[in-house]
Amino acid sequence: MTVIDMDVVADIETDAKNAKPQALYQLGLCYSTGQGVAFDLVRAHKYFNLAAMKGVAEARLWRAELAQQMAPNEIAEAQRLARLWLSETAH
Repeated sequence: MTVIDMDVVADIETDAKNAKPQALYQLGLCYSTGQGVAFDLVRAHKYFNLAAMKGVAEARLWRAELAQQMAPNEIAEAQRLARLWLSETAH
């Protein structure tokens, strides 16, 4: 596995803020593995959810996989964060 440093994550976050589907997916991978960021299943689910909504098929698979490891309240929080992100980035 390639180690992702904080500078790379910052670049991915910039692209994600511009709603680039692959960047959203990459952030999900980062948070689900703790590469370049703190391990966080809620944030990982959020970004996989956003990427899935933009058509990234792999994100749907990862989101489903994570959901099996998460409590219902964690999934609800991830969904709330995704909705918040969508409302903040709507143009």
